[in-house]
Amino acid sequence: MINYGSLIRGVLLVAGTSIGGGMLALPVLTSQAGFFPSLCLYLACWLFMACTGLLFLEISFWMKGPANIVTMAQRTFGLGGKVVAWGLYLFLFYCLTLAYIVGAGDLIVEALSRSITISAWQGQLLFLALFGPFVYVGTRIVGRLNIFLMLGLGGSYLAFVYLGYSYVDTQLLTRANWSYAWTALPITFTAFAYQGIIPTLVEYMHYDVRQTRLVIMIGSFLPFITYAIWQWLILGIVPAEGPGSLHEALVHGQNAVQPLKSILAVPGVYIVGQYFAFFALVTSFFGVTLGLMDFLVDGLQLKKTSLNKFWLCLVIFLPPLLFALVHPHVFLSALDYAGGFGCALLLGLLPVLMVWVGRYHLGLEGPYRVAGGRWLLCLLLAFVALELYCEIILKA
Repeated sequence: MINYGSLIRGVLLVAGTSIGGGMLALPVLTSQAGFFPSLCLYLACWLFMACTGLLFLEISFWMKGPANIVTMAQRTFGLGGKVVAWGLYLFLFYCLTLAYIVGAGDLIVEALSRSITISAWQGQLLFLALFGPFVYVGTRIVGRLNIFLMLGLGGSYLAFVYLGYSYVDTQLLTRANWSYAWTALPITFTAFAYQGIIPTLVEYMHYDVRQTRLVIMIGSFLPFITYAIWQWLILGIVPAEGPGSLHEALVHGQNAVQPLKSILAVPGVYIVGQYFAFFALVTSFFGVTLGLMDFLVDGLQLKKTSLNKFWLCLVIFLPPLLFALVHPHVFLSALDYAGGFGCALLLGLLPVLMVWVGRYHLGLEGPYRVAGGRWLLCLLLAFVALELYCEIILKA
């Protein structure tokens, strides 16, 4: 019997993990491809990420208890797998932290521009001064704050849809250049990523295979619907080329909301869009940095003392902040690298290889097994290879 309360909470957990700052980059990086090619790209990435999420589910039941991705890699590949998983995890989460610090700093600079002028690095420092202490305090306070942030995220998104739909020009949506769609594949990986929470989700769902599988399928599909509507609005309002276009935003490393300021004469739509961008970036920032904090505490076998948390906050914030000082407009690039290498290898390639080794070499079994056998794993490997080809070759 399905527990609908747990099902809904689990679905929101998966969807909330996926929907975040990456959403702000999607229309910019897919603008040259057009609306319908980008929708096909989103569908392909959802299918892939749903499959790898189910592979993580299968692996979780092999572990006979709570286990994170690093533990899974060590169980299937030994010490080498643990080291590789550590490296990929840190690369992915540092890239995301960098992107969110830069993106949120840009929003602060824009918000203060009417009264005072500050530089990009000052905006980034101000953002960390305001929200970094919450990471130090921990999940209890952030959990309470996150309720209001998620309400703000959902409310501003619905308000943006309501205010913006009347400005959509359907002629702008007819643009299609399928060859450009592949260049946006890496960032789309980032936008659909959620697999890191699967071990936690399995425990939260009390190891109910059927219900957890349903949560993964529904929870990972909700972002597809959300992104499709968002894509329709942005690409239908902002032209792909010309002054104030999405191409200009791409050149300057801006998010998808910023071009609205010069395109629309109605400031309300832009202001609501800025609120949505703020909530998306802050919720993503908290999720990534708190996850990185817990990962380092667990991996380094540290106790969460005040002093240890202080040093860990410096370890988490200083490297991306210093990089942002040198490259202040790296928002899109950081998300692109996060998806192109971090998500593709850690959340795409690794689960496929772990299942292959676990099933066919170590003989590991559990109460759930993803259908499709070797042919599905080969198909998923081919998709990862395509993504890496897009990141390395097409963008060279």
